[in-house]
Amino acid sequence: MAKGLGKGLGALIQNEEEQVQEVSVKELRPNPYQPRKVFDQKAIDELKESIQEHGILQPILARKSIKGYEIILGERRFRAASEAGLKNIPVIIKDYSEEKMMEVALIENLQREDLNPVEEAQAYQKLIDHLKLTQEELASRVGKSRPHIANHIRLLQLPKPVLELLSNGMITMGHGRALLGLKKKSKMQQVVQRITDDGLNVRQLEKLIQDINMNVSRGTKKKTAQTDVFFKEKESSLRDRFGTSVSIKKSKRKGKIEIEFFSQDDLERILDLLEK
Repeated sequence: MAKGLGKGLGALIQNEEEQVQEVSVKELRPNPYQPRKVFDQKAIDELKESIQEHGILQPILARKSIKGYEIILGERRFRAASEAGLKNIPVIIKDYSEEKMMEVALIENLQREDLNPVEEAQAYQKLIDHLKLTQEELASRVGKSRPHIANHIRLLQLPKPVLELLSNGMITMGHGRALLGLKKKSKMQQVVQRITDDGLNVRQLEKLIQDINMNVSRGTKKKTAQTDVFFKEKESSLRDRFGTSVSIKKSKRKGKIEIEFFSQDDLERILDLLEK
């Protein structure tokens, strides 16, 4: 089993006897662990035209199941071939476990950068749940850093409408991470509306959320002193470092730094960064 993307997808499927055969399109069904939920119809149409002219140049990968075959890799080719009216397509049969099927599907999509942040987060969570992995074990398995895994999974705490905007590219992952720091969840819709209506960038959104969290009206807030600007810059720097909401609170003689975490794994990730 490959331990990281650096070894490539080929490392996961090499040294296995290939059995290429023609399989009826009707016998094939999508990979139940396919992390990509949104397929670009334009890309499928272009592939369909290519298949109609040249045929399928690269067989898809599938495994035998109780009824027919489950696609491991090549769902886009399968969809395009179906739309092109092909009755049979070339398939390489692999004897894969569910664990390997999940891992290969995720790594293939990660290598091609086909996943949006929500699809990537859902794929990570599914692997953790099904394979009983920690975030650190998963990070090693797919060749990503632990903060990368943690930051994606945290996005799943956002409300469904926000996740849809993130999936559709209406807001960025940076926006999503900033929204996680909003303490008054009842204001989430209002804040998201500001992003889409006013085109707020991530820094502007962080400032808006900080104002809301401090219950300070943006219209009446006084000009900050130079020391306050310094603290805000440091908060922003710390948020980037820890991948979570960070607040610096100062009184006349003392103060405190608050670092937010959302799970035991998230806490351990932050503690690891503090020890470095």
